[in-house]
Amino acid sequence: MKRYVLCFFLVMLMFFASCQAEDRSPLEVRLYNPDNDAVGTATFKEQEDLVTVQIKVEGLEQGLHGVHIHEYAKCEGPDFQSAGNHFNPEGNEHGLMHPEGAHLGDMPNLEIEADGTADVELELPGATLMDGDKSLLREDGTSIIIHGGQDDGVSQPAGDAGDRVVCGAISLDEATDDDKPTDPTESNKKEEE
Repeated sequence: MKRYVLCFFLVMLMFFASCQAEDRSPLEVRLYNPDNDAVGTATFKEQEDLVTVQIKVEGLEQGLHGVHIHEYAKCEGPDFQSAGNHFNPEGNEHGLMHPEGAHLGDMPNLEIEADGTADVELELPGATLMDGDKSLLREDGTSIIIHGGQDDGVSQPAGDAGDRVVCGAISLDEATDDDKPTDPTESNKKEEE
């Protein structure tokens, strides 16, 4: 009898874990500029030992821009300071090139094309969308911030990347929002055709 109860418990545990994964991955969030205009999307997908982030954005200056996960799911303009500091549950130094880095929320720079758009996939090694200390959805969630300048990969506390120019809240509210974000870069492609 105990074996049947244990088997039933394990089956239910796997069922609930798969339901959680379906609710949380992929997770698509809207990206907003300081004027609260939607300028793109970021799609987070749970992978083995990492989360991929597909960023589609428009309306930014050409060149390299720092992009990070920040500690709060708050995107209050115009400066997005409500998002807090970089997501750093391990207490590391900032920077992918820092010998004592990096924050869990540090990512490579985002390259914006001449037309002001980007469509790239980045990775967050060690992060998860499931439960745990390294979850982007822990507590009330986190946010993704794109900065006005390039992250130098070593300066403290944020890579000297300049102003916060785009923000998107990463939360379970976004995961369950029936009104999925649109991709503004798609309308540009249709206009060009």
